[in-house]
Amino acid sequence: MSAFRGFKNFLMQGDLVVIAVGLSIALAFSTLVQEFTFAVITPLVNAAGSGGANGLGFTVNGQRIQIGVLISAVIYFIVFVAVVYFAIVVPYRIYQRRRGVAVFTAPAPTKACPACLSDGLPLEATKCRYCATPLTVAESGGLAAPA
Repeated sequence: MSAFRGFKNFLMQGDLVVIAVGLSIALAFSTLVQEFTFAVITPLVNAAGSGGANGLGFTVNGQRIQIGVLISAVIYFIVFVAVVYFAIVVPYRIYQRRRGVAVFTAPAPTKACPACLSDGLPLEATKCRYCATPLTVAESGGLAAPA
């Protein structure tokens, strides 16, 4: 019973649920955008090319190079990423901002330890987490090691 409870707790973690929902929605959008691309964009690209039954492309040593299919795939990718961004990422960012959590933003500024040269220390740090060197913040915003 304990293993089942632990598995249930793992599945119900907030981040895992968000990822699962996002993946499900992304797959649904993928199918929708793919069908739109194949039904509308591909015929338009082929019509802009030569209008022939083979579509936009050329033949090399008897092999057909389908440029129209490549262009359609690029358009599909761009539309899909735009749909995911505007339908999932933007609303999620707004929701998280209302909760007081910053997501998909620029990382917070950090500083480096002058003794061991470790990066990624918070600007408020007064001691290096790696070598325990005391740190102070200079007036100009840079680091100064205590004397």
